Amino acid sequence: MQPVSVIMPVLNEERYLRTSVRHILEQEYDGELEVVIALGPSTDRTDEIAAELVREDPRVTTVPNPTGRTPAALNAAIEASRHPIVVRVDGHGMLSPNYIATAVRLLEETGAQNVGGVMHAEGENAWEEAVAAAMTSRIGVGNAAFHTGGEAGPAETVYLGVFRREALERQGGYNVEFVRAQDWELNFRIREAGGLIWFSPELRVQYRPRPSVRALARQYKDYGRWRHVVARYHRGSINLRYLAPPAAVCAIAAGVVVGAAVTPLGFVVPAGYLAAIAAGSVPAGKGLSLKARLRIPVALATMHMAWGYGFLTSPRSLARKVVASRRPAVPAGEPETA
Repeated sequence: MQPVSVIMPVLNEERYLRTSVRHILEQEYDGELEVVIALGPSTDRTDEIAAELVREDPRVTTVPNPTGRTPAALNAAIEASRHPIVVRVDGHGMLSPNYIATAVRLLEETGAQNVGGVMHAEGENAWEEAVAAAMTSRIGVGNAAFHTGGEAGPAETVYLGVFRREALERQGGYNVEFVRAQDWELNFRIREAGGLIWFSPELRVQYRPRPSVRALARQYKDYGRWRHVVARYHRGSINLRYLAPPAAVCAIAAGVVVGAAVTPLGFVVPAGYLAAIAAGSVPAGKGLSLKARLRIPVALATMHMAWGYGFLTSPRSLARKVVASRRPAVPAGEPETA
């Protein structure tokens, strides 16, 4: 079986890092395996835990990532790794036992450059369970297969990803200016170059949601902000699903203004939105505790409004910075020219 490199960008991941690495090292995979952890400037015990993992298992190594930025961490870990298959895992992601074996098989069967599966959100308390329900429901994230599941097949992007190293090298790795949305942007470039991105529900990664409303809002504001940067940088990469949250923010804001300044009928729009997410929370919360079910509308509204606000307020200067930083992709093994 082909040897595999697992790369992990981590920053302040003391809560889950050890468990995440254990899920990698205990994979049902007979091939050679290495884990490269790129360490950002954490303020918790992440570095200490990583050092313990290195001492405990020779398959684990670390590299520094002084910027703390995810794409820079990924590129540093890719450069330090050795094997032809590269598996991305985050410090709070838990691979299913046969994840790597299944991914390697799918790469061979499909000829894809990158394969990925379902971001299976799971919470450890009522709030996190509510967020997990929102993140795996159509009312929360639309028809995104890597959130809600679906049939195996070609995809625009996938969660995390298992890559052929040659595809990463051909594209020059991740664009370091994309603090968020770096996966989507890289997968777009791979597809533009003729490569296949493949989604399969056989691949599942447990994901731990953000622990507070504030943290969730910050996460989704950044998602919206950087998804707009991708849209500016790669013309034609946007679709209606991505425009729904900003449209909702505009409609609700207009409804509130009209309701307050002109006629109470303006409040029909925000009231209708609240009714919709309340109704959508019922099937999303099936099987959860009452405390969790009551928090689902809050999670949905936070995700929608923060994503939409981030998209609408994304500064054009970010796109200019990204374009200025972009270097042409060079095929693996060919020298760059000035």
